Amino acid sequence: MVWIPRPVHEDAVTRLREHAEVSLGHGPDAETFDEVCDRVTAILLRTARVDGDMMLRAPNLRVVARHGVGLDTVDTDRAHELDIAVTTTPAANTRSVAEHTVALLLAVRRGIGIAVRNEGGDVRGSIRGRELSGSTLGLVGYGRIARDVAAIAAGGFGMRVLAHDPGLTDAQISAAGAEPVDLPTLLTETDNLSLHVPLVPATRGLIGLPQLRALPRGAVVLNTARGGVLDEAALLTAIREGHLAGAGLDVTAVEPLPADHPLRSEPTVVITPHVGAQTEEAMRRVALEAADHVIAHLG
Repeated sequence: MVWIPRPVHEDAVTRLREHAEVSLGHGPDAETFDEVCDRVTAILLRTARVDGDMMLRAPNLRVVARHGVGLDTVDTDRAHELDIAVTTTPAANTRSVAEHTVALLLAVRRGIGIAVRNEGGDVRGSIRGRELSGSTLGLVGYGRIARDVAAIAAGGFGMRVLAHDPGLTDAQISAAGAEPVDLPTLLTETDNLSLHVPLVPATRGLIGLPQLRALPRGAVVLNTARGGVLDEAALLTAIREGHLAGAGLDVTAVEPLPADHPLRSEPTVVITPHVGAQTEEAMRRVALEAADHVIAHLG
């Protein structure tokens, strides 16, 4: 049995039902994990959490297929101990997240958030946007999504693109379309900082107040990776100091970000609720790829 705790694209459910029994943890006939754990051989996971206790209660579980990239909702150590495969879909939502990153950059740089919040008042005289052409984009992490962002930025807007990724050689970064630099250099030369690293112990709080203050005055910060990578209290401080021009966030340390969080009251901060990957095309691709992983592991 394949257990799907939260909705995924219907085409993936249809494909799975050609190979196995499927139980949905949502909808009118929803079954809870406790009701099906003895029979579960696979879990197709979108935003729910699969912890070690769940794995222990599912003696027949063979694979946890993640609908997306991050593994912070899966106890991978326990999965390894129990010989349970854990898969991700690293390429299926790449373009959608890259486009969303650029959309956030445009929204902040052109004052779109301020204009939308104004609710009909005349703010034309107070909004002075900045063109992207000729400015510098700094990418922390240079995987698939960051490379698509780089291609859009350089090819579409004529931006200079810098990248820092300890896991890649300078030659690899150069071949993939960006200028390789160390992190201190990237920070001091970047007009627009965009984060594209996973949340692991080494990256938690990677960008704090010292790093934000190292950016040129008037810089913008974007985060479409994971909330914990960026110190949000430090971000608020840097914006209120006037050092940063604004920020675009699709991820936050706590999701959803509370309605009374001070970042929500900052006019130059544009916040979206972790929807960078949620286009029709990406949701279908991701779900089908995750379903194929389940099918491959169940045989």
